[in-house]
Amino acid sequence: MAVRPASAAARPGARSTRGGASGAAGGAAGARGGASHRVRIVGGQWKRTPLAVPDVPGLRPTPDRVRETLFNWLGQTLEGRACLDPFAGSGALGLEAASRGARRVVMIERDRTALAVIRAAIERLHAAQVELSAGDAFEALARLARGGERFDVVLLDPPFGQGLVERALPLLPALLAPAARVYVETDAAFEAPPGWRVERRDRAGNVHYHLIHRDEPRGPAS
Repeated sequence: MAVRPASAAARPGARSTRGGASGAAGGAAGARGGASHRVRIVGGQWKRTPLAVPDVPGLRPTPDRVRETLFNWLGQTLEGRACLDPFAGSGALGLEAASRGARRVVMIERDRTALAVIRAAIERLHAAQVELSAGDAFEALARLARGGERFDVVLLDPPFGQGLVERALPLLPALLAPAARVYVETDAAFEAPPGWRVERRDRAGNVHYHLIHRDEPRGPAS
């Protein structure tokens, strides 16, 4: 996940700050780009499997310890659940969800190099339950909502400092299954807007992370 602000030419909704519209043409770029370092899948069927972090300026994968805490909150296994990762970046969050039994993981990314690295990981793991799409996160959220898609877990980890969490949250209710949870990762403590409730929160260095859900209105007191 990128932490650097996008340039004036960059469109919002991408975890990284490089590149224009993403697509299959990114494969060659990704092969040349290589990886600056690696992270590991923390749990599930692919536990300890290394994942390449693409050499994209500002890209910051969610740390292993943070992912471990998140999936402890979610109950370790995501068996039977559908997950959405609209700012895929390194792919670590979405692939962690797939490793832990999610029946479907939809990942969106627009940077060509990042796309190629994620695609290579999906192929290496034979992760048939993972659907990777190139494009803008906000356009993807609107498209999925129009298609009537519903998700049990949304992994909301956009670039910091651009107000993207605040832009994305109003689009999510139409995509949430009953009792869905949303993971929010930010560079500052997050206060849930009206209609949302923070269920869990923690901090690792400069990373603040939260598990939130829709705040269902209470009925009249008996």
